Amino acid sequence: MNPFKKKSLNEASELFAALDIGSSKVCCAIAKINDRPKGDSGTYDSGQMRVIGIGQQISKGIKGASIIDLEALEDSILNAVHSAEKMANHTISGIYVNLSAGCVVSHNLRAEIQLSSHAVDETHLRRLLNLSRDTSIPADRQIIHVLPLSYTLDDVRGIRDPRGMYGNKLSVMLHVVSAPIGIMKNLISCIGRCHLDIAGFVVAPYASGLSTLVEDELELGVTLIDMGGGTTTMASFAGENLINVINIPVGGAHITHDIARGLATPLAQAERLKTLYGTLITSSSDDGENILVSQMGEIHSAHTHQVPKKVLTHIIKSRVEEVFELISYHMKNSGVDPLVYQRIVITGGGSQLPGLLELATNILEKQVRLGQPTGLSGFSDIVTNPMFSTCAGLLQYGLQDYTGNQASRLSGNRLQLWHRLSNWVRENF
Repeated sequence: MNPFKKKSLNEASELFAALDIGSSKVCCAIAKINDRPKGDSGTYDSGQMRVIGIGQQISKGIKGASIIDLEALEDSILNAVHSAEKMANHTISGIYVNLSAGCVVSHNLRAEIQLSSHAVDETHLRRLLNLSRDTSIPADRQIIHVLPLSYTLDDVRGIRDPRGMYGNKLSVMLHVVSAPIGIMKNLISCIGRCHLDIAGFVVAPYASGLSTLVEDELELGVTLIDMGGGTTTMASFAGENLINVINIPVGGAHITHDIARGLATPLAQAERLKTLYGTLITSSSDDGENILVSQMGEIHSAHTHQVPKKVLTHIIKSRVEEVFELISYHMKNSGVDPLVYQRIVITGGGSQLPGLLELATNILEKQVRLGQPTGLSGFSDIVTNPMFSTCAGLLQYGLQDYTGNQASRLSGNRLQLWHRLSNWVRENF
């Protein structure tokens, strides 16, 4: 059974699966629609999903957005999926997959058609979107998202949904996100080797935004900063749409490497020190507080030396300050409406460092808050953790597909598209 086959919303058995392939971890989550009685009418409220299975593995075989070891990544995916299936007591066949912002290109374009005084219908909207596909994307790239920003009907601008309206000329401003076909084929091949079908690709920061941003932020303008292991991503939203994506190739793994180099300790120990003692808050007591650090190359734990905690804090703070300086630079030079940078939401694993929000507020001089996933139940300690933002957003994207509320639903049948592309890869590679 394909869990993504359209069924009536009151079927509580409907399953959704998400696969977050990151540079530091691979996370699989399985959820079902959390049907519950709504009033006395006997109908059901399907607005929330309940996570019933989660699997997580160390990410291997991928660097940035590129696969460097197909078998290693396949093992990571299989182990994560198997753990989630075992916990959920369900077997999945289709899955929503994130795509790293490091490989995507996004831009705005305008398309226009003549109506001859007819009422706007679905056919006209599809013609606009197909026109954008034919004229805007190079042959070596695949469109991931086509997001209508606003329509113009004759001289009336800023229309959200023109269907049913009359006019002579209809135009649309679109935000198009695309990725290299080569990277797509490799991911499809790897996931196909895991006996999974792809229900859809979703750009990672877009998914994170779906799970962490509130309606007013999406409407008025906000920028989401997703601090991952290998990269930090900026995704700007306005008018309830994604309008810009910027990738910064620095993340939490770089902090770990800095600690390992600065304290001459193994990477595993550096990650442990970051987790246990990592902070951006300095205090006078740090001068007298020491931490034990294992030396690189020493097998026995007894061979340690003491390092002032302030040294560790300085190493971490220096790299985080660099990240926010780069973010500030991109804010000033992106060419995007500055209003989307007035409010900042930070999520991802790197957002959990103590003192990070205060440091971001000081450097960026903006209003900053922590972004945590919402709209999911089950395993509350995990599904509300900022590290789970992308996976949670993939599940919510799947629910929007299911209910027909996806903003880019007019861009074509993604499920059929990925099946066709998957079959093509299997037949030719």
